[in-house]
Amino acid sequence: MNRSFFHLHLVSDSTGETLLAVSRAVAAQYEGISAIEHVYPLVRSAAQLERAMASIMDEPGIVLYTLVNPDLANELNRVCSAEGIPVLSVLDPVVNLFQSYIGTETIARPGAQHTLNAEYFKRIDAMNYTLAHDDGQTGEDLDSADVVLVGVSRTSKTPTAIYLANRGIKTANVPLVPGFALPEALSTTKRPLIVGLVASPDRIVQIRQNRLLSLNAGDDTAYVDRDSVAAEIAESRKLCARNGWPVIDVTRRSIEETAAAIMELLRAHRLQFIALS
Repeated sequence: MNRSFFHLHLVSDSTGETLLAVSRAVAAQYEGISAIEHVYPLVRSAAQLERAMASIMDEPGIVLYTLVNPDLANELNRVCSAEGIPVLSVLDPVVNLFQSYIGTETIARPGAQHTLNAEYFKRIDAMNYTLAHDDGQTGEDLDSADVVLVGVSRTSKTPTAIYLANRGIKTANVPLVPGFALPEALSTTKRPLIVGLVASPDRIVQIRQNRLLSLNAGDDTAYVDRDSVAAEIAESRKLCARNGWPVIDVTRRSIEETAAAIMELLRAHRLQFIALS
């Protein structure tokens, strides 16, 4: 398929994460069309805005921005309108809705969501825990986790755990390896939500083969034998069924979709503890 490209300029007085998330969510709805992203973070002065606008003039396209300084926002709108360049404030509709409901003005502070508050340090603590408990490390300390992921090799346990940690969720992951016993703590822990991750044998074999290729290793091994892999996955499903652990098939799920499903399970899991207290 031939792809078409367009320039997408993202101007932010903060990190630009909001603009990237919104624009990519929309761009994903268009097949065969890709955005060439130009990101201008931390634009908080007229000089910084001028440099961004110079780049926009060189390669015109769609301009999205999050600028709480009205002078900067007005100048960007003025220049883009004069040049016939489409421009939109991503936050304005949401800000206006909040303002009409709450009835007070915003503080207009760039990057106000990125503050060193309790939530920030909770995320740091979760990330430290998750990195220390990756791939079965320090497996006896599982009761401090919010979530424990179990699954055979190449079921995206580590990236999913890191994504959850960035949301403030302490996540350990334990590999299911044929011939190796699971940590005893996994059968005795009560506090964390334990979730099994599985995928189709074909998908696991494909990922494992790519892994071996990157390591310049041979593939004459049960590690990539489809029957052996199918047996691994079947055994992991049986293990989860015996213990009453929910299972998520990640074959066609992105990391974000898997994490969203886990967070929904975690909410229900925590409600059980509240009901018992």
